[in-house]
Order: sequence, then C-alpha cells, then structure tokens
Amino acid sequence: MIVWGGWAFAFYNTGGKYNPVTDSWTATSTADAPNARFRHTAVWTGSEMIVWGGEDNANDLSTGGRYNPANDSWMATSTTNAPDARRSHTAVWTDNEMIVWGGVDQNFVHLNTGGKYNPITDGWTATGTTNAPDARSGHTAIWTGSNMIVWGGGDGTSNFNNGGRYDPGTNSWTATSTANAPHARGGHTAIWTGSNMIVWGGGDDTSNFNTGGRYYPDLDRWASTSTANAPDARGFHTAVWTGSEMVIWGGIGAVLPPMNTGGRYCVPFGPPRRPRPTPHPRPTPP
Repeated sequence: MIVWGGWAFAFYNTGGKYNPVTDSWTATSTADAPNARFRHTAVWTGSEMIVWGGEDNANDLSTGGRYNPANDSWMATSTTNAPDARRSHTAVWTDNEMIVWGGVDQNFVHLNTGGKYNPITDGWTATGTTNAPDARSGHTAIWTGSNMIVWGGGDGTSNFNNGGRYDPGTNSWTATSTANAPHARGGHTAIWTGSNMIVWGGGDDTSNFNTGGRYYPDLDRWASTSTANAPDARGFHTAVWTGSEMVIWGGIGAVLPPMNTGGRYCVPFGPPRRPRPTPHPRPTPP
C-alpha cells in the first residue's frame, strides 16, 4: 500500500510504502515529487501510482506525478492540455489511461469537465461534455472495464441522485436512471463488483444515511441495499470489494468522534427483477 500527500495543519508531499507481510513502512522519495497538496486523487496502473490535482496552501493545482515504487522515483505528469486546476474530483484507471472528472476550482465553481491521461505518451485528451452529468464534487467514480460511472455528489446548493456512464472509446456520456436510485447524497462510497456498482452511506444537508443502492449498467436499473443489521449511518468512510462482499469501515456519524465500526455486505444473487405490470381489471359480465 502506498500513501502520499495530505494535510494535518501543514501540506505534505511525503508518503510511505507499507508491507503487510513484514508490517513495516518505507518512506517514499521526495526528489522530483509533486508539490505538497491534499484533496488530490491517486490511481494505480500496475507499476506506478499517478497523483493529480488537489490544492496547496494558496492554489488549486493542475499538476501531478508518477511514482515508481520499484526504483523509488518520481516523474512529473505533463501539463499540456491538462484539465483545469481543481480539487475534490475523482479519478479511475482504465488499464491504459487515467480519467479525472468533476471537482471544484479556485473560485468555488463546480466542474463537469475532465481529462484522459496516457502515461505512455504523457499526453492529455479532454473528456466530452455533451450529455455529461451536472457539474459536481463529492461524487464517486468507478471503472466497469468499459465505462466510468460517476454518481451523486453536489454543487454547493443541491445534492444529486443522478450520474452518468462515460465511454472513453467514443468520448460519450449516457445518463444513469434515477428510478429507484438512492436518496441524493455526497460523501458516500462506491465499489464495482464485476456486474454492478454499489453505493452506500454518505449524507445530505440534514443527515447521514445507512442506505444505498446497487446499479446494473447493462439494465440501467437500481435496486436498494438491505438495511437489516446495516452499520450506523455515516459519511466519509471507506469501502472495498473482496470478490464476494463489500466491507465498509470508519467514517463520521451524527456526532464526533469518528467511528471505528463497520460491516460486510453480501450482494444478493442475480439482477433486480423488473416490476410486474399492473393487470387490467376483467370486464364485468352483462
């Protein structure tokens, strides 16, 4: 596991590599590392960690870096055609590109733009905006193997329960259904199971949730997650997919301190069923 950057009454451009076999940490190099920052993103390519965007003590950033743990070295990402500087955006890895999207800029303007970064060419290509979701931050993004799905978040005025599927091959967006979608929220988590996206937790302007939903992109349909024995409502927690279960942990509930509890969610077998049509009443015989 590699951690990097962040803020704790100061901005950092340091990090560490954690080896669970030896239960030990090794510091990451700071030579040629990106500027200190937080609210950035990071993806793993299979050989490098790519960090991008975020904010430092004075500005939002459109810079980043590629860290190679094998030789403990950094290389800057190109800024040519890079997306506008931003923070609180999302990033996914597609197996050959990093896609960053959304977030908020220096002037607190929310964005519905993004970019695709190819580390082989060190080049950027803008993501399309036709039919893109509304500008937002605090949303989630997952990679399905063919599409990036973004969902939820807000624009500083409203929270959303909508999103979009982005196809990098065609540079096109398709809206996700809102029928039976979870309540509008931000600060939630999202994972990909191999067939559906599960979102859970988070909150709106009045409360946190212990609810969520399963989204099946092939069907463009939602099904709710069970609330039986669900963990307490929370936001800004973590979630991972084990191959058979979603595990959530930590976060912030209705009151401080932060939580050290969690839960495991087992996905029901099969996609949601289509609702049966309402039968027409039989005519009354004369």
